[in-house]
Amino acid sequence: MNWYLNKYLKYLLSIIFLLFFLLPVTMNADTGKDKLVYIIPIEDDVERGLESFINRVTKEAVEANADQVIFEIDTPGGRVDAAINIGEIIQDIDVPTTAFITSQALSAGSYIALNTDAIYMKPNATIGSSGVITSDGNAADKKSQSAWLAAMKTAASSKGRDPLYAAAMADPNIDLPEFDAPEGEYLTLGPTQAVEVGYAKMVVNHRTALLDELGLTDASIVEVDKSLAEKIAGFLTNPVVVPILLSLASIGLIVELFSPGFGIPGIAGLLSLVLFFYGHIVAGLAGYEAVVLLLLGIAMIVLELFVPGGIIGILGIGSVVGSLFLSAEDIGQMAMSIGIAVLVTLLVSVILFKTIGIEKGLFKHIILKERTTTELGYVSTVNRLELIGMTGVTVTPLRPSGSAVFDKERLDVISEGGFIDRDKSVQIIKTEGTRIVVREK
Repeated sequence: MNWYLNKYLKYLLSIIFLLFFLLPVTMNADTGKDKLVYIIPIEDDVERGLESFINRVTKEAVEANADQVIFEIDTPGGRVDAAINIGEIIQDIDVPTTAFITSQALSAGSYIALNTDAIYMKPNATIGSSGVITSDGNAADKKSQSAWLAAMKTAASSKGRDPLYAAAMADPNIDLPEFDAPEGEYLTLGPTQAVEVGYAKMVVNHRTALLDELGLTDASIVEVDKSLAEKIAGFLTNPVVVPILLSLASIGLIVELFSPGFGIPGIAGLLSLVLFFYGHIVAGLAGYEAVVLLLLGIAMIVLELFVPGGIIGILGIGSVVGSLFLSAEDIGQMAMSIGIAVLVTLLVSVILFKTIGIEKGLFKHIILKERTTTELGYVSTVNRLELIGMTGVTVTPLRPSGSAVFDKERLDVISEGGFIDRDKSVQIIKTEGTRIVVREK
């Protein structure tokens, strides 16, 4: 009996030992070995080019059946409209999303993070400070601030977060004494504070630790980045670069008017226009209707050089300006860029006019500068010098003009100054074209 008991006890202990040995393996079996993770960077300024990039890569992740999309965020903020559109894109994709704030998710960046399912932060990261500021550095109008405040609160609520803190990020008048924040400033949360209020899941030091927490240690990772075209478009649509491109375009075309033939200035001007529209089309800001309007405007301006009137030229200029506004990310910003370009072009035009003049380039074909001088062989009337010295008789009184006959030829004459009666003898002393001057003998 004891022998059978000892035998079964040994089997039991062996099974327990085996289960205990395999337990850690079982617990760590779900490491995401067969899962796919897309990692998408959100860096630098939030603008429409970034929106186009996020739209493209999230569609790619969905089509690839990704199991998780991680947005690595490090941005000081940017455009409100672009952030709202990016938030809609994130909300609409049917894939779990995580925001990993590596440094800062401020302003528009905080809104993007709030639209994700989970937020993780590095130890030195921050989120918040989300007030709406205009391009000139001032606070936006109350209507814009109210809309943005509602958007921030809605984004937080949609993922189960307390909207109070999102509101404090966008409204400096909300006082939260527990954070010891100066009154009248936008709320900015560090990682520990974000975890305490339920905005962040936890603090992680690096991406590997984040993947461990998500159970995706062995998952296949796809790191996406902006294409070269998207990077170039982001540069070309920068608010600082746009007025430079427009100025170069207009200056190049103006200089070409002062230069013979078509050369480097004209090529530089056209290239600047091409770069402007290329960047705005790639960034999703301009459609081909803007390009068609531009080409139509240029055609009308060229036609104006050969067709008098002025109306066609004005319509052409209007079409070109209209194409620029159709491509605008911000109407006010575009108006300022066009204004800068116009002022710079006027300055250059004045300098060229004073130094080069208008007797070169295209202007020589459209400005009349020739004179019909005698030296060039132009004679309006024959100057009859052979009449000087001839003597004749007046047939009418000269008061001081009249008629006289010289060698049987009647001529219209004018006296030297005084009155000469009819049938008086006179002599021709000067001829100036049709003007024949006589003196009484």
